[in-house]
Amino acid sequence: MATAKKPAVAAKKPAATKAAPVKAAAKPAVKKADAPKVARKPNAAFMKALTPSAVLAAVVGATPLPRTEVTKKVWEYIKKHKLQNPENKRNIIADEKLKAVFGGKKEVSMFEMTKLISDHLK
Repeated sequence: MATAKKPAVAAKKPAATKAAPVKAAAKPAVKKADAPKVARKPNAAFMKALTPSAVLAAVVGATPLPRTEVTKKVWEYIKKHKLQNPENKRNIIADEKLKAVFGGKKEVSMFEMTKLISDHLK
């Protein structure tokens, strides 16, 4: 019986060396002194006075305030009453007034807090 011949193993080619990446031409540096200085204008939507709900008014007051001021006043209230979680400062532990604002939640993150506060502004 004739046996089938095995194909010859191809000789290994030497590994191709990778070419070093070509660096882009250096861009000329622009100095901050060259750029004109423009005063930053606040977004009008943030500066519009909004009326807080009765629940939120217990914390920040009943007068219409811009959204930024409402957030500042809520943070003042949180720090005054020491309501930040000592282990994770991003979380706020709600007292009775804030629990009503947060929809009954005992603890919320500071990012979730801004969303919950916006539900109480008109």
